[in-house]
Amino acid sequence: MQKYIMSGLFFTACIVAIVLMFTLPGKDQVAEEAKPSMPEVVLDAASAETVVTANCITCHGDQLQGGVGPNLQKVGSEMTPEEIYSLVSKGKAIMPSFKGKLKEEEIANVAQWLAAKK
Repeated sequence: MQKYIMSGLFFTACIVAIVLMFTLPGKDQVAEEAKPSMPEVVLDAASAETVVTANCITCHGDQLQGGVGPNLQKVGSEMTPEEIYSLVSKGKAIMPSFKGKLKEEEIANVAQWLAAKK
């Protein structure tokens, strides 16, 4: 009886392993999700300021001087547009993810606008 139970458990474990092999994402998928690619946009400063005013000043201040979030007045000297885009898209620590809340083009525009602040 114990022999059949062990065989059944082994068979079940093999089936689960095979199912997981075909359903879990691969390294390439995980890497792609971990580093979103920034779409090409032409910088529109007025639009970027509108998005920042509507979404960012609560934590970063009305002059981007910082508060709950860090000072962003010279963030362009520390981060590239792609790094800013990734951070805003994914979020980090207490910074929420804006992916799904803002369009990718809006996030890219804000990233370019912030990267110009040096």
